[in-house]
Amino acid sequence: MPVEAAGFNLRMQGFGDIADITVQVLDAVRNSKLGSGIVNVSIAGSTAAITTIEYESGVVRDLQEAIERIAPQGMSYHHDARWGDGNGFAHVRAALIGASLSVPFTDKRLGLGTWQQIVLLDFDNRSRSRQVNLQLVGE
Repeated sequence: MPVEAAGFNLRMQGFGDIADITVQVLDAVRNSKLGSGIVNVSIAGSTAAITTIEYESGVVRDLQEAIERIAPQGMSYHHDARWGDGNGFAHVRAALIGASLSVPFTDKRLGLGTWQQIVLLDFDNRSRSRQVNLQLVGE
């Protein structure tokens, strides 16, 4: 089965920044030689995550607030005590959401719902450039 790789960088602000990356993923699918298959979207790094939501300001804020309740920034984390970098909360948040997502595509169209977008969440305590890796498998 044919496999193709793609990817892109995105500048993120950290501290719960959420970016809609659906267009970049769709562009990779459209530019591939594959008509149907699965695209795996993954983030390089342990303080960011990939998931889907309805990318709308209310839902974005709801998700940010829910994550803050689950893994608060102001808490004491063992990682911070060991390394002193203050981003223990970011590692926990990223682990809970996950580093990758697989989405089927047919006729070069992503198999997403009407109000469903692919998003990158950056939890680190500083801004940085993020590398999103795409692997497409199909025919």
